Amino acid sequence: MRGRGLFFILIVPVLQVMAQKFEGLALTPPMGWNSWNTFETRIDEVLIKEMAEALIESGMQAAGYRYIVIDDGWESMERDSLGNLVPDPERFPGGMKALGDFLHEKGFKFGIHNCAGSTTCSGYPGGRGHEFQDARIYASWGVDYLKYDWCDHGTADAKETYKTMRDALYAAGRPVVFSLCEWGNNKPWEWGREVGHLWRTTGDVTDCYDCQEVYSMGWKYILASQVGLEKYAGPDGWNDPDMLEVGNPGLSLAESRAMFSLWSILAAPLMAGNDVRSMTDDIKTILTNKEVIAVDQDLLGKQGVQFMLQRGKEIWVKELSDGAWAVCFFNTGDDDLNLRINWSHVWILKGDYHIRDLWQKKDIGTTRKHFSATIPSHDVIMLKMIPLR
Repeated sequence: MRGRGLFFILIVPVLQVMAQKFEGLALTPPMGWNSWNTFETRIDEVLIKEMAEALIESGMQAAGYRYIVIDDGWESMERDSLGNLVPDPERFPGGMKALGDFLHEKGFKFGIHNCAGSTTCSGYPGGRGHEFQDARIYASWGVDYLKYDWCDHGTADAKETYKTMRDALYAAGRPVVFSLCEWGNNKPWEWGREVGHLWRTTGDVTDCYDCQEVYSMGWKYILASQVGLEKYAGPDGWNDPDMLEVGNPGLSLAESRAMFSLWSILAAPLMAGNDVRSMTDDIKTILTNKEVIAVDQDLLGKQGVQFMLQRGKEIWVKELSDGAWAVCFFNTGDDDLNLRINWSHVWILKGDYHIRDLWQKKDIGTTRKHFSATIPSHDVIMLKMIPLR
């Protein structure tokens, strides 16, 4: 019809890259060192550099501790005029890019802390409403690991809030291990795998065996709360029962050894939290025991389970590659435990096994004979069971 035009609406599909986490960054539980347990907000770039050197000199880097994570307290109290996060100019005068470059040159991965709320737990600027801006600046600094806390979150939905930061990290283009420090309030084990690489299952650990404080608890309580969560853990997604207190003053040597053993059975991230510069040889021996670390880092990626719970005694087991098992006998009582094991009663073991004591670092026979030992209070015996061919 004359005088009338034909109008066509061209519908062009908008293609979007699916937001996701970076895959394959944590096929085994992350290992490293974090500043919080010993130093809280008393941190600066001199300390971080000294700790990097100590991790190298002590053999911890060679044992697998790759991430150095600067926890809460590195920021200025205000963002700049453009809304960017700013490191404290007195304590980090060189800036985060230079510090990250230093750590990378030393062979480490660079980790940093912030919070999903409006402020961090120590009152510094949080990430809420700034996720994409913050992710870009982290990428420009060379950040490899982000621990994201849950203070001052108001009425925010945990899953959606952490997904927003996940999407921001992915959009920034730099692969980052994403640690969800949500404290287990919203069952992150049920949804964390699609969002991050590890998720906290509880509140904060403190350096005691079985105490309970207002905001933190001893590691034995945290251990008990991991029962039943094993089905959610595996390569690239780990339950996180919080950082190690190994070597910190509230634990005995036996309790430090037991914590390290059981965190390895749990396939937990191994994030040391002690002052590496001044640790004793005994603590260094614990933290650098490569045979125990190998249990934690086993490529099968299974979290261990509580096999037996009795008064004064727990047995934890972890399935390993090639048909092997790790078995940890834990004396929870206040007196020595006289242990006697008939291996035929340990039903997970099929056939006969060679036995390796991972703390004595020696072979101690086979399962064809009963096993006897004395375990001091709050200590462990940790064995690797290798099938006899």
